[in-house]
Amino acid sequence: MTDEQMTEAELPLEGVGARLARAREAAGISRVELSGITKIPERHLVLIEAGDFAALPARTYAVGFSRSYARAVGLDEAAVAADVRAELAAIEPEVRRTLPAFEPGDPARIPSARFAWVAALIAVAVILAGFAFWRSYYLPGGTLPSLIAQQPPTPASSDAPVTSADLAAMPSGGAVVFTALEPGVWVKFYNAGGAQLMQKELALGETYTIPADSQGVQLWTARPQALSITIGGKAVPKLSEVQVTMKDVQVSAAALLARPLPGAIATPAPTAAASLAPVPVADR
Repeated sequence: MTDEQMTEAELPLEGVGARLARAREAAGISRVELSGITKIPERHLVLIEAGDFAALPARTYAVGFSRSYARAVGLDEAAVAADVRAELAAIEPEVRRTLPAFEPGDPARIPSARFAWVAALIAVAVILAGFAFWRSYYLPGGTLPSLIAQQPPTPASSDAPVTSADLAAMPSGGAVVFTALEPGVWVKFYNAGGAQLMQKELALGETYTIPADSQGVQLWTARPQALSITIGGKAVPKLSEVQVTMKDVQVSAAALLARPLPGAIATPAPTAAASLAPVPVADR
């Protein structure tokens, strides 16, 4: 074995955290943007890219966060999860050996003040629940306000599928409105010059109307299937029916109406080549 081969053999293999970070940088996504897409706190993304999976809250978080990270940057989720489990398996024996042993009567075994506060809050919650039950049992005329949040109405939709004729009849100058069909839908709208118009997580039922004076408005989101679209008050097909990251999608009324319908297949026009085929001539 040559000296160069020995040097390459001695180099450490690239960890799964470094691979994820390299894929993110290749995709041109910052940590802040990735945090908005995956809903993973940025401080946890830093730990994942550093390969410090043991510092995450638990093994389940380490594997789950790594899967979401891999999905967002286009890597194999299963392979990344397997590599994370392997790295954790190599780390966990060392962690178990270094755990401190507690002696009987050790002050460190005494519950912390935070634990005491949590226990007190739980006790108060149990007392309030018992009082509410007693009140409803002995005072049937009194009612407590509902603790279930009222969900906003979802946009009305027609059972009939949208056809090409329906899209052609819609006015291209109507207002374009996006509505979140699920909670926490991250979106980013920006114009043709790259200036940001709006970036946030839409709540369930929250809407955003494309400004009429903005040119070439585009959309970036990882959950297009959770966004309904209307033009001039009339529903048009979603950008996608499955969860997928979409970037630089034109969302003006004209661009949305020009998109092909899901499942539409273009039929090629017949050519004149078939009619000009040579006619066989009988042998003389």
